[in-house]
Amino acid sequence: MKTSKYVYYAVEMTKKLLAIDSPSGYTKKAADFVVKEYEKMGYKPQVTTKGSVIVDIGGKDKNNALLLAAHVDTLGAMVHTIKDNGNLKLDPIGGLSPNNTETENVKIVTKANGTYEGTYQLTNASIHVNGEFDDTKRSWDNMEVVLDQPVKSKEDTEKLGIMPGDYVCFNPRTVVTKSGYIKSRFLDDKLSVGILLAYAKYLKEENKTLDRKQYHYITVYEEEGHGCGSSIPAGVTEAISVDMGCVGEGLNCTERQVSICAKSSRGPYNYEIVSNLIAIAKRAKLDFAVDIYPHYGSDVDIAVRAGFDVKHGLIGAGVYASHGYERSHIDGVANTLELIALYAK
Repeated sequence: MKTSKYVYYAVEMTKKLLAIDSPSGYTKKAADFVVKEYEKMGYKPQVTTKGSVIVDIGGKDKNNALLLAAHVDTLGAMVHTIKDNGNLKLDPIGGLSPNNTETENVKIVTKANGTYEGTYQLTNASIHVNGEFDDTKRSWDNMEVVLDQPVKSKEDTEKLGIMPGDYVCFNPRTVVTKSGYIKSRFLDDKLSVGILLAYAKYLKEENKTLDRKQYHYITVYEEEGHGCGSSIPAGVTEAISVDMGCVGEGLNCTERQVSICAKSSRGPYNYEIVSNLIAIAKRAKLDFAVDIYPHYGSDVDIAVRAGFDVKHGLIGAGVYASHGYERSHIDGVANTLELIALYAK
């Protein structure tokens, strides 16, 4: 594969992004990182009013431009209530599930008093004390952040400067195994941002000239449903989300493949784009799968619903355990990167 030497760069960029907390609405540091990486390559990224990053990648035909979108915002939570015992009840950001967050270490970001650490636990979390532990349905109402501070009351926690509306960031626990598996929270969609950065680097270093104008759009509110709903540049006729490929029962994709989505829960993707992606993947003998995602919507779905007159598609490296502790593989990164390069040229 022509792009193979850039795969490890994609993984390194992903690891660096995963180390930057960025739940929807708290994304400036992650967006700034993306801006600096594109600038290092010689591009001139622009930041939208909402905080997304748009990069003109170059290309000749301005009236038939291709936009590749990925998002840097993640799931997370906010402090909903400070409880009488000083612990914190949370309210989720995006589709975060309490079933996937129990016992996770968290960081509370205050407005003016720095950060504090804690653990997200079931209320009355000791199994030797709580006889209902196994039978209790986990919900945002019966779970809490236990602060790593000597607090015993609501007043104690308030004195720390913690208040409702403070962001709560979950530890990603990023690991890359010797066998090539990439494990972390929030591979959705920082893995795809890493892939787009690697693709941009490939174009620069290999002196590739694109026949059609291309933009990269790194959005910051995808998990809240309006990431790609504005600011698409004039001349864009095709918009493709580079997001995670779903892996699970009833689907074909594995973590080692690039997934081509034919239809999400919001409807079918453009037939021409899907057909072209499949044809290119076959010709290049890429390891790919075609699937329908039953509980999924992407940035380009948002763009179409916002009224942009574009053809839209969705691809991505296969990711298992979405919105939980996710897993992909470097082979999935390689197949996705190569498909992007072949389609976009």
